Amino acid sequence: MLPFSIKFRDGEPVSDQIVRAAHQAFADGLLREGDLFPSVRAVAQELRISPTTTFKVVQELKDLGFLVSRPGIGMVVQAPSLPPLAQRLAMLEPGARRILAEARALHVSPDDLIELLRDLHEPES
Repeated sequence: MLPFSIKFRDGEPVSDQIVRAAHQAFADGLLREGDLFPSVRAVAQELRISPTTTFKVVQELKDLGFLVSRPGIGMVVQAPSLPPLAQRLAMLEPGARRILAEARALHVSPDDLIELLRDLHEPES
């Protein structure tokens, strides 16, 4: 029922992982403005997590402007306004730490890693 999949990782709150996955799904076009977002119960059952955690996720997505409640319809996806830079960087930090650990293990310098990120960030022509 969810338009995106997620594999939970240890060491990071489940709710943060789901919020990030929802944002990624929007960026990838799997979630579009106007799409219905599954109910708290449906998400909890599908991901096998507690309804309390799911409610926290939905509330955070609402607070970020990613979901809006429409009476009689349910939760609807809307184009999120960008959170402050500090919050966006905090969302990236766990993944960045994993990449840095892998880069160290492979003896990749920070400069080479930055160059790789710059190359990957360039829009495709």
